Amino acid sequence: MGTSLQFLGAARTVTGSKHVLSHRGKVVMMDCGMFQGLKQWRSLNWEPFPLVMGYVDTIVLSHAHIDHSGYLPRLFRYGYDGPVFATPSTYDLCQIMLPDSAHIHEEDARYANKQGYSKHSPALPLYTQEDAAGSLELFQTVPYGRSHEINRNIQFEFQDAGHILGSALTRFTLTREDDSRISLVYSGDIGRYSEHILRDPQAMDEADFLILETTYGDRLHNSGDTESLLADVINETAARGGVVLIPSFAVGRTQEVLYHIRELQEMQRIPPIPVYMDSPLAIKATRIFCDHLENYPARVYDPQEGDGCPVLCYNLHIASQVSESKAINTITDPAIIISASGMCEAGRVLHHLKLRLPDPNNSVVFVGYQAEGTRGRRILEGEKQIKIHGDYYPVGARVEYIDTFSAHGDYEEIFRWLGHFRRPPRMTFLVHGEEASMQAMADKISQRLQWPVHMPSYLEKIDLEQYLPSLQ
Repeated sequence: MGTSLQFLGAARTVTGSKHVLSHRGKVVMMDCGMFQGLKQWRSLNWEPFPLVMGYVDTIVLSHAHIDHSGYLPRLFRYGYDGPVFATPSTYDLCQIMLPDSAHIHEEDARYANKQGYSKHSPALPLYTQEDAAGSLELFQTVPYGRSHEINRNIQFEFQDAGHILGSALTRFTLTREDDSRISLVYSGDIGRYSEHILRDPQAMDEADFLILETTYGDRLHNSGDTESLLADVINETAARGGVVLIPSFAVGRTQEVLYHIRELQEMQRIPPIPVYMDSPLAIKATRIFCDHLENYPARVYDPQEGDGCPVLCYNLHIASQVSESKAINTITDPAIIISASGMCEAGRVLHHLKLRLPDPNNSVVFVGYQAEGTRGRRILEGEKQIKIHGDYYPVGARVEYIDTFSAHGDYEEIFRWLGHFRRPPRMTFLVHGEEASMQAMADKISQRLQWPVHMPSYLEKIDLEQYLPSLQ
């Protein structure tokens, strides 16, 4: 009946976030993410859920990205029927992201069966749109700053993480058997400071236990000016008569890219070429971003000015239908195409890559983190040909990476956030990072702050009582 943590994902990897808190008979899972990237991790999505069904009775989501929410329909398919707590904006985004993820799984299975390149016969989706719809019925929304009671022994509160719309830092308050209280803070994904369309991560001042992401634990973001870097690529590609293809995460990153293109357009720093947004999910997400203007920092949106939604650039063409997406293939003049998925693992961007990747006049511009094992990572690392839908395509286009777009804080920004803590946590658990970045962050925390840190392994279970005073 004590308190423990078990790590079912994002343990020495940057995907599949699932962290299980057990406290006095109640079991809460922080995030329910799908594994992406390397096959060794992706294959875990197909394995039976590692805990007995019914053991987890509550889920609390930090945000809507698929590596934090995308396993929910699969868990629902197994029989999970407990509540899923999230911020209102996270719920709005999950309403489009989970069905979209299911659609991609269904389409990939259908395409694999049609082309005959799957090792399984027939190829099946990880989950269906019906599963996604069922999981969405479990959501309950909790706004930022409001304490919510799961039961008399566990309360939590969301604060803005500044990562994407609706992203949250979560503080749990746990009541022990002697009525003393301990706190656990789960960072989710921590955003950056002074971002354009997001607020700064909110400060936390103490925690007995901290679960901390380490995506950029070994790196600092490029200090270059985002708009100058983007303008250079667009102008150089347009001068060659080529197309700029931007594989982009549909939620958050696409909207930020659109915002910067709009800024460049208004300053006339790029030619007036058409911009195509070709991702059904990104289109729906952009509408949600425009519906939540109250979440923008004042430096970007002033309701008194009435300038409209800041993420809608000019000369924007929206490809809602498949026919409109296919029509983009006929474009031979300079243009900008923004399409998902951001790591080139699925979605319409694959069809654009097949057409645009071989042409040296074109540019493929990555604007986000590329996990180990993904097509995006392989392209960035210089592979000469890339397999897509069973065939190989040469990489002739120029490949660019603008890492100033990242929605994850780098290690200095994470230390800025940690700097608000008035006392060291009893233990800091490092998650959501590749092992090198995680180890680098562990070393920095030990050296700079002298805090105790631990890097959990996959499925590792840790008794938190060992770090706490004995009960009276």
